[in-house]
Amino acid sequence: MTDTTARPLPARSFSRLFRASPPSVADLIAFLLLAAMAVLVVRGLTGVAQPLSQLSVQPISLDPANLPNYALRTTLRMFAALVASLLFTLVFATLAARSRRAEQIIVPALDILQSVPILGFLTFTVTFFLRLFPGEQLGAECAAVFAIFTSQAWNMAFSFYQSLRSVPSDLQEVCQGFRLSSTRRFLRLELPFAIPGLVWNAMMSMSGGWFFVVASEAITVGNTTVALPGIGSWLALAIEHKDPAAVAWAVGAMAVLILLYDQLFFRPIVAWADRYRFEQTASTERPSSWAFDLFKRARLLPVVLGPLLALGRLLMALDSGSGRSPAARTREPSLVFEWIWRLFLAVLVAGSTWLIIDYVGRALSWADAGQAVLAALVTLSRVIVLIAVASLVWVPIGVWIGMRPRWAERLQPVAQFLAAFPANVLFPFVVVAIVRWHLTPDIWLSPLIILGTQWYILFNVIAGASVIPTDMREAASMFGVRGLQWWRRVVIPATFPYYITGALTASGGSWNASIVAEAVSWGDRHLEAFGLGSYIADATTAGDYPRVACGVAVMSIFVLTFNRLVWRPMYAFAERRLRLA
Repeated sequence: MTDTTARPLPARSFSRLFRASPPSVADLIAFLLLAAMAVLVVRGLTGVAQPLSQLSVQPISLDPANLPNYALRTTLRMFAALVASLLFTLVFATLAARSRRAEQIIVPALDILQSVPILGFLTFTVTFFLRLFPGEQLGAECAAVFAIFTSQAWNMAFSFYQSLRSVPSDLQEVCQGFRLSSTRRFLRLELPFAIPGLVWNAMMSMSGGWFFVVASEAITVGNTTVALPGIGSWLALAIEHKDPAAVAWAVGAMAVLILLYDQLFFRPIVAWADRYRFEQTASTERPSSWAFDLFKRARLLPVVLGPLLALGRLLMALDSGSGRSPAARTREPSLVFEWIWRLFLAVLVAGSTWLIIDYVGRALSWADAGQAVLAALVTLSRVIVLIAVASLVWVPIGVWIGMRPRWAERLQPVAQFLAAFPANVLFPFVVVAIVRWHLTPDIWLSPLIILGTQWYILFNVIAGASVIPTDMREAASMFGVRGLQWWRRVVIPATFPYYITGALTASGGSWNASIVAEAVSWGDRHLEAFGLGSYIADATTAGDYPRVACGVAVMSIFVLTFNRLVWRPMYAFAERRLRLA
């Protein structure tokens, strides 16, 4: 791993540095960019403090002059959710990777949470946030950010968890030999090793948030309707009014926003994260970014990042102790405590199950539950087929892109735009085509399920292929490893853990997307495909909370069972047999 430690300038040297020579052009441009971002953030946050009644006084308008402000508000919500997702990932994914007992709770919880649809979260959280900030837009904003968070956090958490579990064993032995504490091991080894995969999954999570932005900003749960200023609300209104021009304006604004934050945010981070690739031989072809080169030459950036660097130094200073010896790490817990822990988990699961059954059973019958199970089986068959097709298409493409950094730079914004493309935009074409040619909605609505989630596979495979060590590639080339043998011996072992993460999150995301894809509307036309997604969507629109809870519970059981029977054994195989060492 190259250059895993940052060497910031001492704080007292900044003033001498600026006195030594006048500010450069890079400093001036960097200052203007950062100042412009600060102004936009302040301007976007001014509407958050307004009363909720202001949304009725100034309803969503399809006037293109309002679109820049709407785009700004949506982008701030997306980045707020991304920051929350990053904090969630660093805490809970690390706990799951470090502690077997925490893993027994956190990983199944992530399996369940990634399958719970955004409408399921909104059904039970909108009222909470509105009551938390009565009469204020802040409550609705928190509900929207939380909804976007639920479409971003699980993918990042699974990626970080997989990276921590696949840290090369020889590096772990070095940390044990030096008896590094948990904090130092995390900052010196685990976090740097996981950064490349985390960056690509953060990009995918950002795009995944765009996919559900309509449901996040145009909230309709029973009798509660809130339309926050944003591109999602614009799209919802354009679809309701059957206005293709307004839909085109929204898609164009999305494309511009994605290009901007790709150039100013994600591409510089990708170029910076390349230094943390695990390899002994430096690559001759590395990702580049004009913004990264600009900020690297500017002397302003160390000042801006000073608080973060100071926080890292503070953590290192507070953690002056050494870690436990290898013998202490491998000591088995007592048998009594292990049985107490298992009993606690059993009681927790049984209690949760009983609460759900009691709540649903008061309003629904066994026939309703049977209908939900049958709908879940139909949706499961769609998800399995579509994940298999997406894997066959995007794994070879992801490997090709990941091993060519120059092409990755060119295709990165394109992939982000395609991943962010909302399924709602295609509803007009899908509805018109199905009605005109008398097609079967149960078949022809199915591809919409994978429209946004297939990119989890692509982005994770790109991340896996991009971190294949250069020395491994050179050794394969020197020994003449080509064709099918090259895939079997080099590519598949190196990218398989990343593919499993992508396929697992794509599978869970597909269940979530079924809410949008199995029940589509264009104006007054409404089409449905039989499945659990349309079951939950109809119950949410009607405000039928027991039916929503039943559908979400059935979906969670199916996803958790499928993950335990399919994806978790593959995870274990990747950790046991396909770890770089």
